[in-house]
Amino acid sequence: MEEVKKKPKLKRRVSLFALTAYGVGNVLGAGIYALIGEVVGITGNLSWLAFMLASITGALTGLSYAELSAMYPKSAAEFVYTEEAFKKRILSFILGWIIIFSGIFSAATVALGFANYLSNLFGISSIFLVVLFAISLIIILSIINYVGIKTSTRTNIIFTLIEASGLIIIIIIGLFGTQQPNYFILPLGSPPTVIFSSVALIFFAYIGFEDIANIAEEVKEPNKNLPRAIIYSIIITTILYCLTAISVVNILPYNVIATSGAPLRDVAETIIGPVGGLIMSLIALFATANTVLIMLIVTSRMMYGMARDKALPEGLSKISPTHRTPIMAIIFTTIFTTIPIFFVNIRIVADATVFGVLINFILVNISLIALRKTKPDMERPFKLKPSIKWVPVIALLGSIVCIALLFTFDWLIIVIQSIIILCGIGVFYGMKSKIETKTLKREI
Repeated sequence: MEEVKKKPKLKRRVSLFALTAYGVGNVLGAGIYALIGEVVGITGNLSWLAFMLASITGALTGLSYAELSAMYPKSAAEFVYTEEAFKKRILSFILGWIIIFSGIFSAATVALGFANYLSNLFGISSIFLVVLFAISLIIILSIINYVGIKTSTRTNIIFTLIEASGLIIIIIIGLFGTQQPNYFILPLGSPPTVIFSSVALIFFAYIGFEDIANIAEEVKEPNKNLPRAIIYSIIITTILYCLTAISVVNILPYNVIATSGAPLRDVAETIIGPVGGLIMSLIALFATANTVLIMLIVTSRMMYGMARDKALPEGLSKISPTHRTPIMAIIFTTIFTTIPIFFVNIRIVADATVFGVLINFILVNISLIALRKTKPDMERPFKLKPSIKWVPVIALLGSIVCIALLFTFDWLIIVIQSIIILCGIGVFYGMKSKIETKTLKREI
């Protein structure tokens, strides 16, 4: 009797520590290094409170991810959650499409940020070299992604420790600042509502914890470790962000930080001197590179998961027998990520990314609410409390807050995201012969 050749599967190699580092690295990313100046410009010495509120906003949805990831430890996490909750392939496809699109453009945008840091460090202003640096980074990190999740997570751990060390340096030298600010007042003439308007801006620095769920099939004991890693990463980054916000205004006046092109570098230079600025510039390189690595991993796993469930052409689900990584999804992610480097507008793409993430968060929260109603008896290794009847209060609050944040964006961002969604619908119906347009039953 001829043996049936088994298709290779992703290998479970990621520990709780590595997974938490992965989450912390993705949340820290490049956001805090670029955004701290703008945040301080809006909220002044009270910036720490804005970071705290943003973390609470993120945690509402993070806890929904914790429950869902323990229930469905699968790649293409959000795609799986919405498909299980609503049984509408078009809805889950569009959500996956938005996440893939956001991941590709985010990686390209941050790669350009890396290239700009590197060119400035060498005193080079050539656009050609900036593009070359960005594409080279994507190719190198894609090779790391292909070699294996263990190599990727080890690289991520090193980069995350370097990123965190940059913020820890700022926190420590903040003890030697001489500003003695009042941490409970806003800039003169600013109404209290500016705290809330800054939360949407800061939210960009918090997104990333949700990507933990997308490597679920490569995590050891996913039912226990996924919820823990999500919660730990939110707690760790919140502490680092708040302490950093407190430290910077103790070193320089908030109005000086607000007008700086590289606020953390300037803060470090004030206490340590030129060597401090150089150290922070080098750390920023690692921060941006780490973000690109994580976005490449997440996007390729989303492609793989959707292809495995026949929502994308099946060829994208091919796994390397040697490295046990989704080789075709990685190749396509690499190619598509290099394209926006030639024309991307960093600020617009960053805003469009956050808008897409908020849509994702709304659907994830609603999916949890729906699954509490339709599958009340399903095993939940981690369960959100409290609930009103079958409605989890935290998931409901998460949905409401994310919907409210959508109204803080410019109309142009809404138009861009609408075009992305319409293109996704066109692709879905255009690929009818190559994909499955109905929800499939899956093994959990």
